[in-house]
Amino acid sequence: MTVIECARQLGKAVQADERYIEYVNAKNANDADEELQELIGQFNLTRQNLAMEQGKPEEEQDGAKIKELTAKMHSEYNAVMTNENMANFTMAKAGMDKLMSEINTILTYCVEGMDPETCPSEVPTSSCSGSCATCGGCH
Repeated sequence: MTVIECARQLGKAVQADERYIEYVNAKNANDADEELQELIGQFNLTRQNLAMEQGKPEEEQDGAKIKELTAKMHSEYNAVMTNENMANFTMAKAGMDKLMSEINTILTYCVEGMDPETCPSEVPTSSCSGSCATCGGCH
């Protein structure tokens, strides 16, 4: 079996994973939620209007309008994020992101020569300062 064939098999396994299934179901629920789509549309319009106002030359900007649009945008964002379908989607996406991160971590360690059977699926974070300048390596 070639590496590409193995990748296709991995893709099938990902699609059979409960995290993927939850993600797709949550995405479909979001897409079908007309109220949520309206909230997202309102948020995007407000964000666009704010960007247009902020993009004007400084002397032409209306500070009160910017403040009003900013508050409106935050309120609309909160309405979107507290929608039940969006909350479910956010949780499902986090699970899917974690799965993909684990897969990428394993593949990266394997490319670096580690044993595929024993390499970790998560990057150790306890000793990582975030700066690679003083780092001796991630493994």
